[in-house]
Amino acid sequence: MSRIEEIMNIEGFKKLTPIQESVVHRKDPDRDLVGISSTGSGKSHAFFMPVFDKIDPSRDQVQAVISVPTRELAYQLYERAKNLAAHFGIRVKLVTGGMDRHKVGTQKPHLVIGTPGRMKDLFLDDKTLRLDTAKVMIIDEADMTMEFGFLEDVDQILSKMGEDTQLMVFSATIPENLQPFLKKYLHNPEIITIDTNEEFQSDVTNYLVPARHMSYEEKLLQILPAINPYIALIFANTTEEAAQVAEGMRREGYDLVELHSGMESRARAQAIRQIQSQKKSYIVASDIASRGIDLEGISHVISLGFPKDLKFFFHRIGRTGRAGRDGLAITIYQDSDRRSIDSLAHKGVQWKHKDVKRGQWVDLKPLEGRRRKGTDPLQAEISRIVKAGKKERVKPNYKKKQKQQIEQLRRKRKRQIIQEDIRRQKKERAKEKQKARRQGSK
Repeated sequence: MSRIEEIMNIEGFKKLTPIQESVVHRKDPDRDLVGISSTGSGKSHAFFMPVFDKIDPSRDQVQAVISVPTRELAYQLYERAKNLAAHFGIRVKLVTGGMDRHKVGTQKPHLVIGTPGRMKDLFLDDKTLRLDTAKVMIIDEADMTMEFGFLEDVDQILSKMGEDTQLMVFSATIPENLQPFLKKYLHNPEIITIDTNEEFQSDVTNYLVPARHMSYEEKLLQILPAINPYIALIFANTTEEAAQVAEGMRREGYDLVELHSGMESRARAQAIRQIQSQKKSYIVASDIASRGIDLEGISHVISLGFPKDLKFFFHRIGRTGRAGRDGLAITIYQDSDRRSIDSLAHKGVQWKHKDVKRGQWVDLKPLEGRRRKGTDPLQAEISRIVKAGKKERVKPNYKKKQKQQIEQLRRKRKRQIIQEDIRRQKKERAKEKQKARRQGSK
C-alpha cells in the first residue's frame, strides 16, 4: 500500500476531490506547481499527501515547509497534520506569532507549519530553526499572503533556500501583482485550475426564525431540540453575548466549545484543538475569533441576529454546505433586524420563514415588505453582472461565466474578513521586537 493510500484510509477518504486528484496523480510530482481552487475544495490534503509521501523520517532535518498567512490557519493545518505525522513517525512543528520564539526544541522537525513572519524570525534573525534544508515549500492562500504584506517575508525565506527547492503555491485566485513573485521563484510550473462545479459548490438553505417575545438565547434553546447536528456553529455578535450564550447552553446540559476574543490565547488554542477533534457538536463563537479558520464538518450555522457589517453574514453561512454536502443556516431575528433581512434578500439570500413548535419545524408566511435599494458597491456589482447575464443568454456558458464573476467578488469579502487579524499580527510582532530591543539595552 502506498503512503497516499494509507493517508486516504486514515482520513476516511472514499475518493479524492478534483484538486486532490490533479495534484496527487501528476506525471512529474517534483515539478513546481500552482494550484488554483476555491475554499472547501480540499486544498490542504492536496498538498499534505505529496508532502508526507516525500518526507523521510530517518533524516534529522527540516524537509518541508508550509506557509499560511494567519496563525489560526496555521494551527488548523497543524491539528490536521498531527495524526498523519504520528502514523508515519514524522515530527511536525507549529511556528506562529504569540509563541515563545526561543523555545524551538532540541529535536529537529521534519515538517514546519507556520506564518511567514515568525518563520523568518526564527530562520534568519534568531538562526534557531534551519529551513534551508527543506526540499519542498508550500505557500497556502498565496493571494492573501501577498495582499496583507507577508510576501516579503516569504521572499526572504526563499532567497536563503536551495535553488532545487520545489515550490507549490495554492490559492483561490492568482492576482496579477503576484505574477512577478511566481516568475522569480517557480521554474516551469505546472498550473492546475479547478473550476467550481456543482459537486463541490455550497448548497445552503437559509431559515429565518422570529425571536418574537424571547431573547436570542431563549429562542436558541427552543430551536436546538429541533436539529440533530453533526456540528452546529453558533454565532453571537459580541464577546459578551457569546460567553453568556455558552453559559446558558451549559446550564441546559449541552456539551460545547466556546471560542471568542475575550478568551486567553492558551484557552483559544485549546478550544481550536477541541474543534478540530470534532468530538463536540456545538461551537459558540464570535466573528472575530473565527476569522481565517476553516472548520470541517459544519452541518448547521446559527446566527443570533445579524452582524453590523453584513459581509460577516456571508462568511458565517459559508462555513456549511461545502464539498457537495447540504448545509442549514438558521438566523434568529427580531423586529429591529428587518433592514438587514431586506438587504440580504436584495443581495440574493433566499429566506425560508420558519419557526419551531413542540420541537418541530413549521412554515410561516413569507416576510413582506419593501426591499430597499442597496448602496453597497458589491451588491451593485453583483446586480450588474446578473443583469448583463440576462442579455447574454444566447451566448454559450453564460451561467458559468456569471458564477465565476460573482465568486471573484465574494472572495474579496473573505480577504476583507481576515484583514483585521493580519493587522493584529503585525502590531503584535512590532510590539515583540520593541520589547526585545528594550530588554537588550538593559
